[in-house]
Amino acid sequence: MITEQVIGRGAARTNGAPEGELERLVARQLTVLGEDVERPGLRRTPKRVASALGWLTRGYHQDVRQVVGQGVFEQNHESMILVRDIELYSLCEHHMLPFFGKAHVAYIPDGRILGLSKIPRIVDVFARRLQVQERLTEQIAEALMEVLNPRGVGVVIEAQHLCMMMRGVEKQNSSTITSALRGVFRECEMTRAEFLRLAHGK
Repeated sequence: MITEQVIGRGAARTNGAPEGELERLVARQLTVLGEDVERPGLRRTPKRVASALGWLTRGYHQDVRQVVGQGVFEQNHESMILVRDIELYSLCEHHMLPFFGKAHVAYIPDGRILGLSKIPRIVDVFARRLQVQERLTEQIAEALMEVLNPRGVGVVIEAQHLCMMMRGVEKQNSSTITSALRGVFRECEMTRAEFLRLAHGK
């Protein structure tokens, strides 16, 4: 069974409030910053921001089981399956600034495979929440283990964080790499090496 933490049930839902309430909060924020919310360029900004935040955090209302649906198939395949360069966009939970990059997701089946389009969808379920990259990587790996019960899963995420690029240390060329390994990807050095070579290879 997919755990509550993995599917997001019981998580804090930042977009659960009525949109009008979020609009009012954004308007108040703009006022505190010294802006005039009645000037033409800002009149509809609170509504736009509320709508954008709802879209960017829609993962709180998504369930991995529903996203996967009928996408699991019985198949006798014993070699690695890798979907590389999955674009992802998320919001840092510390500053609510974007981070973005690519996920490389692989697994070795044990009698069942997943429709290829379902893997990027699972990535999005967790990326579209307030996140830290470390937890995001682990959640994707855990979800695949729960859905498929494969022999192993490997996930690598490479991302750039605007909280490091626009503020603080202001390092525009830095990137962060995180990995999560399960099953044979952790236990077998050859499997792990093959995954990392394919994930980072040209």
